[in-house]
This record gives sequence, C-alpha cells and structure tokens, in this order.
Amino acid sequence: TAKTGELLSRLTADTTQLKSAFGSSASVALRNLFMFFGAIVMMVATSPKLAGLALAAIPVIVLPLIASGRAVRGRSRHAQDTLAQASAYAGENLSAVRAMQANGAQASTTARFTRAVEIAYEAAQSATLLRAFVTAGAILIVFTSVVGVLWLGAQDVLAGRMTSGVLSQFVLYAVLGASSLGELSQTWSELSAAAGAAGRIADILAVQPRIVAPPRPVPPPARWRGRIDFEHVRFAYPTAPDRPALQNFSLLVEPGERVALVGPSGAGKSTTFALLLRFYDVDSGAITLDGVDLRDLDPAALRKALALAPQDPVIFGLSVAENIAYGREEATSEEIVAAAKRAQAHDFIMALPMGYDTLLGERGITLSGGQRQRLAIARAILANAPVLLLDEATSALDAENEALVQAALHDVMQGRTSLVIAHRLATVLEADRIVVIDEGRIVEQGTHASLIAAGGLYARLAKLQFDTDRAGAAAAFPSLREAAGRG
Repeated sequence: TAKTGELLSRLTADTTQLKSAFGSSASVALRNLFMFFGAIVMMVATSPKLAGLALAAIPVIVLPLIASGRAVRGRSRHAQDTLAQASAYAGENLSAVRAMQANGAQASTTARFTRAVEIAYEAAQSATLLRAFVTAGAILIVFTSVVGVLWLGAQDVLAGRMTSGVLSQFVLYAVLGASSLGELSQTWSELSAAAGAAGRIADILAVQPRIVAPPRPVPPPARWRGRIDFEHVRFAYPTAPDRPALQNFSLLVEPGERVALVGPSGAGKSTTFALLLRFYDVDSGAITLDGVDLRDLDPAALRKALALAPQDPVIFGLSVAENIAYGREEATSEEIVAAAKRAQAHDFIMALPMGYDTLLGERGITLSGGQRQRLAIARAILANAPVLLLDEATSALDAENEALVQAALHDVMQGRTSLVIAHRLATVLEADRIVVIDEGRIVEQGTHASLIAAGGLYARLAKLQFDTDRAGAAAAFPSLREAAGRG
C-alpha cells in the first residue's frame, strides 16, 4: 500500500518532470533535429566523401545513447522513489507534530528524516552524474569525429583535391551538425529520465479499483425505503484473507428501524458499515438494500442513500458552511444553518471569527474533537438520506452536549433506518433492537432489558462499563468514593 506522500510525489514531482520533458525538452529536440538533418544535407552537397565518413560515426554515437537509456531511466526512477519516501515521511510527521513533541521524538524524527533526505540526494546525484557522463561521452565522440574528418579534409586540400573554401564550408556544416547532435544527446538523457517518471505514473494508472459500477447498474428508486439485509455474509480484509472479519453474518433491518451494534473492539461492527458503503465487496453471501444487491448498484447512487457520521470525522480546509454541505453542495444557507442547529453546532460556529464563512485549518485542527463530531453530524443531517450510519458519533462530546445531540439524533432518526455503533451503552438504550457482535458473528440480539436479563455478553459489557464509570467517578469525587464504598 502506497503512502499518501508517495502518491503526492508521483502526482506532483513526476508530472512536473514530464511537463518539462514534453515542453522545453521536446521543443529543443525538434529544433536540433531539423538543424542536424539540414546540416547533413549541406554536408553531402558540399563533399559527399567527407559527409560519408562523418555519417559513419553516427552509429558509434547513437548506440551507446540507446544502450544507456535503460540505466538512466532506472536511476532516475530510483531517485524519484527515494524523494517520494522522504516526502511521505515528512508529511506523516508534520500531520502528527503534536504527538511527536508530546513523546519527545523530535531528535529521532529529525535524524530519520535527515537520513531519508541524504538517500534521496545520493540517488539524485547518481542519476545526474550518469546523465552527465552519457552526454559528455556523446559530445566527445561527436567532436572527435569532426576533428578526424577535418584532418582528412586537410589532406585533400594539401593534395589539391579540395579547395580550402570548400573545406571551411564543410567544417561549418559539420560543427553545426555536431552541436545539434550534442544537444540531442542531452535531450535524450532528459527524456530517459522522464520515462522513469512516466513509468511511476503509469503504475498508478494501471491500478484497477476494487469497487466499480456494474456494466448495467440497477437504477435507484425515487426514494429508498431503507430495508437492509445481510444474507450469510462472509468477509475478510485483503490484508488478512485468512481472518474473516464477518462470518455467516445475517441481519435484517426493517425500514425506519433503529438498530444498535454493540460488541468488543475488533468484533466487526465498523466492517458492516464499510460493506454497506461498498468500500469492499463481500467474499460470499449478499447485502441488499430494498431487495437490490449492492453489487448491482452504482456505488455513487448507493452512497447517496446513506449518511455517515464517523467516529473520527474528516474536516477539510474549507469554510464551516462548505464542510457541512460537503457532498450536497446545492444546499442553501438556511438548510446548512438548520442542520448545524439540530447538531448543536450553531452556537460554537457563531463564536468563530467569521461564523459559517470561517476557514478551518487542515483536518480541522483548530477545532476540538467534539466540535468536529458535531460538524460531521450536521453533515449527515443535511444529507437527508433514508439510511443513517452513526459510528460512535458522540464519543468526543461532553455529557451536556451529548445529551443535546442525542436528543437531536433521536428526532433525526424518526422515519429513517438507523444503524448505530456504540461502545458507551448509554447511547443505545433507545434503540429498537440491540445486536451484539463478537468475532464477526451475531451472538445475541434484543432490547436492553431482555439482553440484561439473558446474562450474556451484552450484560457482561454493561456491568463492566458500569463498574468502570462508577470507579472513575468515585476516584474523581470523594463523596462519591464514600458512597461507592458503602455500596
């Protein structure tokens, strides 16, 4: 899997190199090609004998250039690869600069980055030196040939077979042709380096997406009802094909039903969302929406029917309004404000310097975790999709705001199929049904009361969380500690 920084390097540095090669280098090559053939014509017209001798040297010049092209491409590609790795390392650490500082890792990070830059520099130096030697060698052979032809021409002048004027004229054309050939050899080296960049870009273009629209997708209805059916689904991530994330997973969610997915970390809860959004296809079984297999739908049309509020929301370096309307750019200002109010985000937005027009930093770094989550919830509300997916959507909120947002979500869920992933069991109490997942399988389902009474995994998770919350509260407040001791 390529790192983001490496992909950015291919899309920027490599395309810049191609632009240079097919811009200035191509024009230089074309100009010198015309000059070279023009000089050859004039040389032949001036002295066919000397022209034939000069042309005999061309294979000696061209063949080494062609032979060295593969080496130049290889070294240039290696130089671009090392530069991409250094860029990826820099980007990764710049995006986590606070974590780096908090762990006191500045020195080690700087040392690793310095080494990455040194490797990139050495690779670039090696590629440049090879290109320089190839060009210098070609120019040396070219002008050695010119000197040799000039010496033979001088012998003809001394023997009276050629006048000095004709020789001077021939030498002028020969120097013009030699200069053009020297420029062409340098351009060839540049084009060979660009071929390495083109190969890296071609690698990206050759990658086929895992998920594509079917040749004849089923047209979506005017309005989805929101009936979701997992039918004996088995799925394993490509990186771990022998460890299924879901196995024999069957779940039917009726239109408008509110279903909470609960279970330990790694049980497969988030995987169900990834499959619903068709980021992956199931290995076996099927998932249907209103009876239509997701694989028969255009992924873009499918995702319009789903609104996601993730645990770690993505905030772009756009304005607040543009972030809320992301994916629904035609939304009016009134709709954006209404969605923000329902997500309990309006007050903090209005406290920003320019309100809804405030530009947020990269990844919303200027906002708190709770503020980012409320913007993501507002985005999901604005999407107005028939299926709502909430993945720990209130985990970063304080108790007061969580209660307000939960009330808003309760209102938003009315009439919509809603799937809620939660580790905090208090957020799933109002669900119509709670589905408990463990190791990729549904182990029990029912209401909160029935699951507690059953004494299964859900009851154990609830007891563990209650004991943890009570112990934390007792540690924070002495009066509660005493009460906990009495209890």
